Amino acid sequence: MLKRKIYDNLLDWFNNKNEKALVIRGLRQVGKTYIATFFAKEHYKNVVYINFKNNSSMKEIFDGDLIVNRMTLDISAKMPDATFEPNSTIIIFDEIQECQNARASLKVFVEDGRYDVIATGSLLGIKGYNKKSSKGVPIGSEEMLYMYPLDFEEFLWAKGIKKEVVDSVKDCFYNKKQISSALHNSFLRYFKEYICVGGLPEVINTFIDTNDMNKVYSMQRNLIEEYKDDFGKHLDENENEKINKTLLARINRVFDSIPSQLAKENKKFQFSKIEKKGRLEQYEASIGWLVDYGLVSPCYNLSNLELPLEGNKIDNIFKLYFIDTGLFISMLDKGTAGEILNDNLNIYKGAVYENIIADAFSKINKKLYYFHKDSGLEIDFVMNYKNEATLIEVKAKSGKTKSAKTILDNYEKYKVKRCIKLGKYNIGQNDKILTIPYYLAFLLE
Repeated sequence: MLKRKIYDNLLDWFNNKNEKALVIRGLRQVGKTYIATFFAKEHYKNVVYINFKNNSSMKEIFDGDLIVNRMTLDISAKMPDATFEPNSTIIIFDEIQECQNARASLKVFVEDGRYDVIATGSLLGIKGYNKKSSKGVPIGSEEMLYMYPLDFEEFLWAKGIKKEVVDSVKDCFYNKKQISSALHNSFLRYFKEYICVGGLPEVINTFIDTNDMNKVYSMQRNLIEEYKDDFGKHLDENENEKINKTLLARINRVFDSIPSQLAKENKKFQFSKIEKKGRLEQYEASIGWLVDYGLVSPCYNLSNLELPLEGNKIDNIFKLYFIDTGLFISMLDKGTAGEILNDNLNIYKGAVYENIIADAFSKINKKLYYFHKDSGLEIDFVMNYKNEATLIEVKAKSGKTKSAKTILDNYEKYKVKRCIKLGKYNIGQNDKILTIPYYLAFLLE
């Protein structure tokens, strides 16, 4: 089993007497079903599992009155092995976005209190995905939890790196002391592996079991095709699957253009790179679809650097980063992973390292912002770190931080006094600039 940090969130929910149903959202194949069933089997005597995508006949149970005794009786009739024993039974509703009324039933189960419920959904975040008129939204009855692919620390656990080794490196970060050369070089190598493999559980297991990057690449390409099969889908009023062909075409154009968009000197997303007269209005829904689905994260330009950053974002000027850098690598030429592992990557190097940092920040629930001015000032990322606006510079190779120094030297104008530079560097402080290695970006919470 891959150890996941989200397990602690499930444990918190369980220990808080389960006053709400737990709903786990996230991209397909991030491990939602596995973690829900594994946790359920560890903490409950009886587990009742229903997958609405693979067993659509279960939907009819929720078309009637949402009465707990009636629903559990009907489930038992369709699933003879299902046991409903008060206070020792959990129900798992997998792919709950496929059945609107099952989601409405969460409120009823919570109010009844005899059975706990965990729901999962890979398309749950897609606005208007299910167009069926439901029996209501369970407002106040859900605890929403978002699940991402594995972060770098979870990847290290999967590789079998001992906890005390990982903790010793984290301790260096917290105490701002240098990491030993041997550890530093080892972690840089692990991090390059992580960039290429990414954080999807099935891909990581393949990498660990085979150590074969060709098999990793094939699996990543297969997963991308699986994701593309979801593009543009929705359920109609009868919960039958439909495809919006116009939306599908636009989602594919946006998705396929992201690697080349990130390779540009000015990484701002440009619709003219998709089609000659492309406009935001044409592609806004398709970008929103990819964001809600969980494949990409938007990074917005800021009008100024004052907190709160969200209040200063420019809605129509943004970059798009992949939520899993391994998938990004697989969209480039076959053999790109080998170039990264051997430090031979050229044109895409900056884009790859920026994406892995955006990836790390997304997984610690940081919204993504950058700062660009026509005067030439450009900062890769800006975040609220320790309640201060902080500049984040990502260096694929050693480089100067001219823009950062300009901002830091003009405190009266920008009100910023901290910059963190991420690269191959060890931990160090140079005036107002803190350098840390790429692989510790997940600690910048």
